[in-house]
Amino acid sequence: MNKLVQRALAAVATGALVFSGVTAAGAVQQSATAPSISVAAVKKAPAVTIKKIGNKTVKGSAKATIKPSYSKAKNVKIKSALLSVAKGKKSVAKNKKSVKLAAGTYKVTTSVKYQLKGKTTTVKKTQTLLVKKAATKKSVKMNGKTKNCPAGYPVKGNRTGSKNEWKYHVPGGAFYDRTKPEECFKTAADARKAGYRASKR
Repeated sequence: MNKLVQRALAAVATGALVFSGVTAAGAVQQSATAPSISVAAVKKAPAVTIKKIGNKTVKGSAKATIKPSYSKAKNVKIKSALLSVAKGKKSVAKNKKSVKLAAGTYKVTTSVKYQLKGKTTTVKKTQTLLVKKAATKKSVKMNGKTKNCPAGYPVKGNRTGSKNEWKYHVPGGAFYDRTKPEECFKTAADARKAGYRASKR
């Protein structure tokens, strides 16, 4: 009788061990093979992005034309794109499709009205815009073979020898008409700065 009880207990113990082993192994296997899922946050692009208008350069009294700059997402319908411009406290333009600006520093506000999925929205952005004057040349190099200077550069620079002997001639001077310049200047002051001296006649 005791032997039967012992055998029965042994069988139960063995079964428990086997069962627990299978369960543990299954758990380990399940843990090892379970895929990991990571969710990355996807940033939604804006429907309309207002871009910066680049600084401009103009010659003399000329004016730079500026227009709204923007990009839009697919299916976005632009209703209007307008500019408002101020110089200091003074308003230069208000709600214009384009604006012509002389040299100076401005505050430019771009306003874009758009429609997406039946909803109308307006976005705005203000920036500082610089319109600067192009640097003007004070002289033009010549070949010394022609008598005429380009328009706007009437002073003739004549190199007759060493730098100390460089002379400049102004219109009306005794040798002006016959001089074939190596350089022409906007003003006599520009010629002097370049190392030329005034002709005595």
